[in-house]
Amino acid sequence: MARTIFSKDAQLFNIALAKALKDVKEISAPEWSFFVRTGVSKQRVPESPDFWYARSASILRQLYIHGVVGVEKLRTRYGSRKDRGVRPAKFKKSSGKIIRLILQQAEKAGLVEKVKDTQFGRRLTKKGRDFLDAIKVAEIQATPLSQYIGKEKVIEAQEELNENVEEQFVQDEE
Repeated sequence: MARTIFSKDAQLFNIALAKALKDVKEISAPEWSFFVRTGVSKQRVPESPDFWYARSASILRQLYIHGVVGVEKLRTRYGSRKDRGVRPAKFKKSSGKIIRLILQQAEKAGLVEKVKDTQFGRRLTKKGRDFLDAIKVAEIQATPLSQYIGKEKVIEAQEELNENVEEQFVQDEE
């Protein structure tokens, strides 16, 4: 499903997608977003002025990878541990308002659509998938399988090493 997105570096892809989302007029940070935390587990508001576009890019990438995704699943994805002082830390979900508004803005832009068939949530439209596929980022260089050492290759290498050591030992005795 998401074959092309896995061949791209995730961090570089999100940065490039966030820059591309700045050109989409429907996606913009609301005025209140500079004053609210992203969840109950956070102590401060995001410092980055481009936080809204970075989170939008990340959400669109999650939709590309997972297909149909709801707000609750994304709240869990962006949640974190809450520091509760002397009590043990607990996991808390992130704010749903930010995620819901980003998805609504993406719907207005035509990048996302609601699904109400067998699953409930949102998924990328054809336009949204093409938009994400158009982002050009350096490909990740995969390691060929021939470079991975399997158990048989390790045994062969040990036997070859033992033979070389025995030959050197015999030569030293002569």
